Amino acid sequence: MIELTRRRLMALGLTTALVSALGLPAFAQEEALPAVPELVLGSADAKVTITEYASYTCPHCATFHTAVFKPLKAEYIDTGKVRFIYREVYFDRYGLWGAMLARCGGDMRYFGISGILFEKQQEWAASDDPGVVIENLKAIGRSAGLSNEQLDACYADQKMAEAMVADFQKNMEADDVQGTPTLFINGTKHSNMAYADLKALIDAELAK
Repeated sequence: MIELTRRRLMALGLTTALVSALGLPAFAQEEALPAVPELVLGSADAKVTITEYASYTCPHCATFHTAVFKPLKAEYIDTGKVRFIYREVYFDRYGLWGAMLARCGGDMRYFGISGILFEKQQEWAASDDPGVVIENLKAIGRSAGLSNEQLDACYADQKMAEAMVADFQKNMEADDVQGTPTLFINGTKHSNMAYADLKALIDAELAK
């Protein structure tokens, strides 16, 4: 698990500082920000709700995606037993940029692009050159069917970027999230775990 300490949050800077990492000018704080859509899979009537906090630059989150999320989706989410909510955490600008790309595809493409970002994390996020990382992300976007015009528009959407960071900070503080991945199963907080352990907790909730 990567810890999300207060010191680390301070190192990220305030919301405007993180957004300015996009290379865009700051705008007046009093301007209204757009709503940030919740990222949800599964049936609204599911007996179990799981919320995951994760970062696209967190290696443990990438491992969780492969070893835990994939079987969770097949066995519980796709079968209507679990409602899954994904909440993005931004440790750094690369993580924010990855999330902006995933959201660029809209609700229908989000989790598909999300999976690619985790699976290719060591490729697209490996460079120290921010320009290279942006181009790597855009290449992933094009492979997912997005046009250059769509990608440019998403990365130029400064208000949405700031809204995403503000939403992340609000949720993280409200749920007292200290690291990633963090899971909430029907409201109870858990740290990273193997699929067998998660399965046991889900089955116990389903049996109630």
